[in-house]
Amino acid sequence: MSEMMPSATDYRHVYEFRVRYGDIDSQLHVNNVKFLGYLEDARLEMFHSDPVRKGEKPVRGMVVSRHEIDYLRPLTGVLYPIRVETWVVEARAASFKLAYEIRDDEHVYATATSSIVAFDPEAATLRRFTAEEREFIRRYMAPQA
Repeated sequence: MSEMMPSATDYRHVYEFRVRYGDIDSQLHVNNVKFLGYLEDARLEMFHSDPVRKGEKPVRGMVVSRHEIDYLRPLTGVLYPIRVETWVVEARAASFKLAYEIRDDEHVYATATSSIVAFDPEAATLRRFTAEEREFIRRYMAPQA
């Protein structure tokens, strides 16, 4: 019997939000820089707020070293929730790469990736992730095809 591949809901973190009036620009759609804010909010939920709510230790000491984003369609001032789905596509000892979709049930408005590196803020140097941190990060790892 063959093993079934996990569905996206098995490894993706989902953060829902509503577009705010202040996010809309003079072209009547969400300003491109606001998309990076949505990604930041999703990462904070994924690595800090969600673990705290579950009684787990949050993952701290990380910085973004790179963002890439592709805008696929305009996002307007919709009333229904939009979501950021986030998952890990690559994990190393001192860094990992996140992939994102900003979407609703019908459309993907943007896709993005972020490179994240482990950082020691007290020493102001890069570091390696702890075993506990790597385990947490891997729970969001997309299965390899």
